[in-house]
Formats: sequence, structure tokens, C-alpha cells
Amino acid sequence: MKIIPAIDIINGQCVRLTQGDYAQQKTYNSDPLAVARTFEDAGLKYLHLVDLDGAKGGRIINQKVLEAIATKTSLIVDFGGGIKTDADIALAFDCGAQQVTVGSIAVKNAEKVGQWLEKYGPEKIILGADCKDRKIAVSGWQEESKRDVIEFIKDYNAKGIIDVVCTDISKDGMLAGPSFELYKEIIAKAAVNLIASGGVTTIDDIVALKAMGCTGAIIGKAIYEGTITLKQLKDLC
Repeated sequence: MKIIPAIDIINGQCVRLTQGDYAQQKTYNSDPLAVARTFEDAGLKYLHLVDLDGAKGGRIINQKVLEAIATKTSLIVDFGGGIKTDADIALAFDCGAQQVTVGSIAVKNAEKVGQWLEKYGPEKIILGADCKDRKIAVSGWQEESKRDVIEFIKDYNAKGIIDVVCTDISKDGMLAGPSFELYKEIIAKAAVNLIASGGVTTIDDIVALKAMGCTGAIIGKAIYEGTITLKQLKDLC
């Protein structure tokens, strides 16, 4: 199972939101590269890097943070936030992303994502299936669509998507545990590698997600607030 710490960026700084609310923002570090290096030093291999400015603004904004982390650490970075055009996805890969996460664009322009799957291959593209009350949310979680999350994942699974990050927005940043039931249903109904995100609070949560068949877990606020330590993650790895 992949243990994937998260760094969310606003104004070049490492922050966390609560339930995707930009008004509930907490800054943890002004130097995302330093944070990434602590993950690397702990023996972790992966990083989930989100450009929250880009997600809200509809274009990549914090590419310099991505480039710095990709060139100055050995972390395998998946990058999301603001990827809307051919130029955006090319920029993300040029700046060192190993994979990109597509969310809003996957809802609004399935044809474009299909082109990217053909050009780059499914191993380079992660579907971001972020939802609230089972409905897909887009544009930095500022908009809610009418798409059911499981049907959305199944549709893209049929198009060739293998890797899916699913965040239950109601759980994100709450430190109240993940959406186990939703993840069980996704695993039962879609042949994807499911990466759980949102609400991971303790090492026991990660063990439970692995036991149910999740192939990865993204951990954010739990690391920054200390409910999961880097030593615990290193031991688990």
C-alpha cells in the first residue's frame, strides 16, 4: 500500500483547509520544500501535491513549488489543481510531476481527458473523484455537480482509468476517520486502484484501509496535527 503524505499550496505556502473551505485555512509552513524533505528523510517515497490556488483559479499557479520539490527531492510526486488545458498538463509533467490528478476537467470535458489518456497513458493520469453526499464536486470543491461518484468512477474505468483518488469532502480535515463504507462500495463496483483521501486520522485507519483493498492512502492534516507521526509511517512502510 502506498503511504502518500499531502502538501496543499496557497500563495506558495503549505496549508490545510477544513472540508475544502478556503475560509477555514491554516498555514503550517511557509516552505513546502522543507516539508517535502522531512517526508523524504522519514523514508516516504510518494507525495500528493495540490495547487489550491490553481484549483480555484482554473490554471496552474504554483508550478515553481512543484519544480523545486521534483528536482530537489527523490519523492514521486502526483500533482493536481488547475489542470485544464494541454498546456497545463504539459507544464505539470515538464516541472517534474510523475502523475497528474484530473478532477474538474474530468467532469466538464471527458473528451479532453480521453485524449490525455491516449497521449500519456493511464499510468500517468489519476482520476480525482472528490465528492460530497456522493455527488462529485469541482473547481476546488467550490461547485457541486449532479454526478454520482461511483457512476463517475465506473465511466472512467471503462475509458481506461486505473488509479482513482476519492476524497469525501465532508471528512476532509475533520480528523474523524475515512469514509470506509463508500470505499468498500467503490472497490466492489469498479476495477480501479483506489487511493483513499480525507479523514485519515490514525495508523489504525491506514491499516483498515489496506485490509479492505485500498492501494494507497493520502494523509494530510493528521501529520501536521501529530495524530499520525512520521516515525509511525516509516515503521508502517
